[in-house]
Amino acid sequence: MEAIMELLSQINSIVWGAPMLVILFGVGLYLTVGLKFMPIKKIGYGFKQLSAGRQPTGDGEITPYQALMTALSATIGTGNIAGVATAIFMGGPGAVFWMWMMAIVGMATKFGEAVLAVKYREIDKKGHYVGGPMYYIKNGLGDNWKWLAFLFALFGMIAAFGIGNMVQSNSVADAMQTTFNMPERVTGLMIALATAAVILGGVRRIAEVASTLVPLMAISFVACALYIIMTNIGDVPSALNLIVNGAFNGTAAAGGFAGAAVWAAIRFGVARGVFSNEAGLGSAPIAHAAARTNDPVKQGVIAMLGTFIDTIIVCTMTALAIILTGAWTSGENGAALSTLAFSQGIPGGGYVIGIALSVFAFTTVIGWSYYGERCATYIFGTRITQLYRVLWIIAILIGAEIKLNFVWLLSDTLNAMMALPNLIALVLLSPVVFKITKDYFGEKK
Repeated sequence: MEAIMELLSQINSIVWGAPMLVILFGVGLYLTVGLKFMPIKKIGYGFKQLSAGRQPTGDGEITPYQALMTALSATIGTGNIAGVATAIFMGGPGAVFWMWMMAIVGMATKFGEAVLAVKYREIDKKGHYVGGPMYYIKNGLGDNWKWLAFLFALFGMIAAFGIGNMVQSNSVADAMQTTFNMPERVTGLMIALATAAVILGGVRRIAEVASTLVPLMAISFVACALYIIMTNIGDVPSALNLIVNGAFNGTAAAGGFAGAAVWAAIRFGVARGVFSNEAGLGSAPIAHAAARTNDPVKQGVIAMLGTFIDTIIVCTMTALAIILTGAWTSGENGAALSTLAFSQGIPGGGYVIGIALSVFAFTTVIGWSYYGERCATYIFGTRITQLYRVLWIIAILIGAEIKLNFVWLLSDTLNAMMALPNLIALVLLSPVVFKITKDYFGEKK
């Protein structure tokens, strides 16, 4: 096992190394420029379409709003709490700036993914609308590229059990045990039963639950963070200066913080940003492909809001709470750092983080169950659906109690390997995205 772990560690350092981060950022920047900065200029338009998307007209299974909430259910999670804290711990406050930069270009990436997902989606044997990178690779690039579609589906199917299942149930079990002294086995059973009640109803039930839980929990979490920000409002300019200055000059050692160079700020800011909003990984377009819409661009402008909400809003709230309370100099890392910040900034803040982690992780489990299931049915057909759901529920029980070093390493590696086929397809199909977008907004004028 040690030899396998060592091999995986070496592969992981390659697939998540500087070249991958440059590619992720580079593809996002290329799409941003190719779209003439449309994702940035049309954020307001995206929110208008989101509002209109509650009562859509078009083909599909779930509303455009529900598609976004399903995608957000899988992205708003431990990355927004533990991931942001880790970025600051490793890269200093300057890492937050590079998370923002990754989110800005990531909006174009998420837009392109959703546009292609809707344009090249299919209807399976059970009458469900299915799509995502495997379908736009197969239908957009042709038969010679089916091997790349297969690889994406394979990596996605396996990675889902790690990053979207066992890692999440383990995080919840640990948080509940630490905060409320609840046995890990009990937590695992509760998550498994709740998940079964949702995912056995398919994408429509997942979308209904996500549409209720995600806005409720996200707004509650942001409200708590805003309370901390408002009580320290005089220090906000200094905090923002610390973020921007640290992004270009590094951050000196302070308290329990060991200091960080500029490269560390860039590396961990970009990496944690991708981990949080998943722009470029190819997961979110699987949800957006099921949206009831006849226009790919309409769903694209809604999809790009996921990156904006996840990183620019939620992650920023977490980061400012950590910096304003001074917790970032404590030497704590991960969820413990966020817990410390909220405990110092608001009465009962530790419970806020414990509950938020639990709910966010649960929504991630149900969101990723759909992603993994779609990848599995692409390879094996619709006959695998019920078996996959049963295995998914069993994995939750296992994940709540075991040590996850191997699972985390494997899923993290496969996540990066999911991104590669998706990024290749995005670049090769970018002329399609550019043309459809130009035609759409040209008609609007």
